[in-house]
Parts: sequence; C-alpha cells; structure tokens
Amino acid sequence: MPAWLTVVGIGDDGFAGLGPAARRALLQASVVYGGERHLAMLPARLGARRAAWPRPFDLAPLLAERGGAVCVLASGDPMLFGVGATLARQLPASELRVLPAPSSLSLAAARLGWPLQDVATVSLVGRPLATLNAHLYDGARVFVLSADGRIPGALADLLNARGFGATRMIVLEHLGGDAERRIDGRADQWSAGDVAALNLIALECRATAGAPRLPLTCGLSDDAFRHDGQLTKRDVRAVTLARLAPTPGELLWDVGAGSGSIGIEWMRAHPGCRAIAIEGHAERQRFIEHNRDALGVPGLQLVAGRAPDALDGLPVPDAVFIGGGATVPGVLDACWVHLREGGRLVVNAVTLQSEAALAAWRERHGGTFTRIALAEAQSLGGFDTWRQALPITLLDVVKPRVAFDDATNATSEANATNATHPASAVATASAATPATSLNPHDPR
Repeated sequence: MPAWLTVVGIGDDGFAGLGPAARRALLQASVVYGGERHLAMLPARLGARRAAWPRPFDLAPLLAERGGAVCVLASGDPMLFGVGATLARQLPASELRVLPAPSSLSLAAARLGWPLQDVATVSLVGRPLATLNAHLYDGARVFVLSADGRIPGALADLLNARGFGATRMIVLEHLGGDAERRIDGRADQWSAGDVAALNLIALECRATAGAPRLPLTCGLSDDAFRHDGQLTKRDVRAVTLARLAPTPGELLWDVGAGSGSIGIEWMRAHPGCRAIAIEGHAERQRFIEHNRDALGVPGLQLVAGRAPDALDGLPVPDAVFIGGGATVPGVLDACWVHLREGGRLVVNAVTLQSEAALAAWRERHGGTFTRIALAEAQSLGGFDTWRQALPITLLDVVKPRVAFDDATNATSEANATNATHPASAVATASAATPATSLNPHDPR
C-alpha cells in the first residue's frame, strides 16, 4: 500500500512556517488529526475535517481511516519523542510519510550555541521528575523537555535537593514563535514561578560539595543505597553485573532484590535496559522505591511478592539474578524455565546451604562457579590488618538454545560455554562444567 498517512511537523510559527510539501499535504487531506493547539493553527480555508486526539490518547480512530488521505500534526520533529515514532511502531514505513520541522532541541541548541551532539536529552512528558537524576554530573549540559509550566520550579527544587543548586537554568518558551521568551537563573535562586506550558529547560549542571558522585561504571558506593544490610556489596556487585552483562533493550529479573541495587545498576548501564525487582519484604520494597528514584531509574518495576509464585505472568527475562532465596524450593528451577534461550542466570550464595543447592543444580545444568574472597585493611591496636568479609560463591550459566529436528525432538544447538574469567583485584577461584540441553519436553 502506498503512503496514505503524512505526519507534518509544525512549529510555534504555525502554518506560515511550513514548507511547500507540508502545505500541499494538508490542503489535499480529507482529515487532519492533532492536538487542539495544533489544529487551531490551521487556516480557515483548509477544507479537511479536523479531528482532535481522543482522551485518553488512542490511535484507533486514526488507523480506521487507513487508505484515505490523512494528515497528522505534531510538534517539531515528529520522530523525536513524538507521535511519528508511535505511528512508526504501528505501520510499515511504506505507508507513512514524515515531514519534520526543526525540533525544539535544534532550536534551543541554535539559540544557546551548544553543539547538539554534546547535550543530553531528558523528556519529562509523561515521565517522573526523578528521571533527570541519572543525568546529573558536574559540567553536564542537559535539555529537558517539559510537560507543563510547573516543571521549571519543580526542577529547581530537585536540583537543590541533589546538591546541584549552582546549576544554571535557561527556560525557553514558545521556541520559534512570536511569543518566544528566555528566562535565565540559578536553581538555588529560581523565582520565576510558573512559566508558559510550552517550554524547554536547558541546564548547565554545577555540583556543590554535598552532591553525590555517581560514576558511570558499575559498582556504586554502598552509601548510594538506602538499605538494612541486605545489599550486594560494591565489589561483589561489580563482579556480578559483569557476569550479567547488560546490553541495550534487555530485561533483568532481580529476584530477592533487597535494596534493588543490582536492578538499579543494570538500568543505569543504558537507557534501554529494563529491570523487574521481586521482593517480598515490605520495608525493603520502600528502600527499592527510594533508591530507584534517587539514582535516576524510576522505571524500575517493583513486584511485591516472593519467588517462585511472584514470577508467574512476568515478561520473559534476558537475564536473571538471584540474590536471595536460592534455597527456597522451586526458585532456581522456575527462574531457569522462564529465562529465554541464550539468557544468563547469575546466583550469589553466602551460606553453606545455598552453596550446596547451587552445586546440586550445577550438576544438572552446568555453569561456572567463582569464589569471591574480599579483605579490607582495618585497625588493630596501633597497626593495620586484613579483615576478611564472608566469601561469596557465584554461579553463572547461559541457557542453551534448543533446536527441534523433523521428529520434534529437542536437541542442543550448542553447549553453553563458560570461559573462566580472568583474575581481578579480588581473589577469585573458578570451576566450570558444560551446560546440558533443556528437557526435550519443555514447552518453551
């Protein structure tokens, strides 16, 4: 089917700012969809029917027009946090034509003289304010796409609370239109109150002495998390995340999440990483809620419950970490069954009982065993000595991919190989056995 839907990016300068192709598409359309503000920009001579988006937002009425001459109006570049990107997930590219206008980001970069490729972008449209926390670094430049006129004031409060009160804030209203206005100030001196609903906020981040330092590498300081002692400690956490190996778009189950540290650092690895924390302890659930916001990943999903029962109905994970509950009957097997083929399972054990459970499980499924022994120098009288932490036994295993022959019997496509990891700054010892194939009657 040829392109029947044209998505027209429109700026605050309205119809007058559109190019010939965009104007032609609107003049030839039988119906134009858009927000009420966008539809009000169209001239009276336009003969097309005007359809405002339903509330709550729904594409069904638009998609029912398939095959007609249909236009959609969107702000700036429709493929940048816009409806164009939403439509592209619903329609093949051959049915869709997009005519972008300059985005608010491009206009802001032009006004400020900031190279756009060097500026982080955060959208707070339909997203929690805490999303910004992952982008707060001394010297960072950030463009914030605002949801309404109250966001700048709320943003100033957040920056002050996070130790970034010296940050320079520039609010740009109605970019590209006749009502364009710029407001400059510091977060700790912000007094502008509510501003125009259509605004973008530019930040030049400046940290004070009390600002938390959150490196991009895994292994945040233990002090970065609120917890009751149920926390995968910093060095062990770094090793664990290296075994989990997050990549963009992947989903992690953090089973027995405690403070949520593994799932949080998984999500901090890349904006596309997703995580579900499964935790049955009510107080620790509150820790997870606090920590995910404070560390800038409010999208971390919390499931209040205990494995294995709480796992039913969750989306299939690419990786699973079990930090607590490995000795609970059925937990290891349930996680293994739910894990996608080629996915990674990592389990940490401290007690002899949990280590024994992992050893027995490894006999059936294979994997690599690693013993992590950490020691810290501490005072002893007038001298220093090494204080050993409890050793951690870490199991990591890749779930084999399974192929089915003509007789529908499952055979292993390849054994999961687990190379011994090189030694690190902590003392480790590893042993591996080959992973076995899945049960041929496994319906997955």
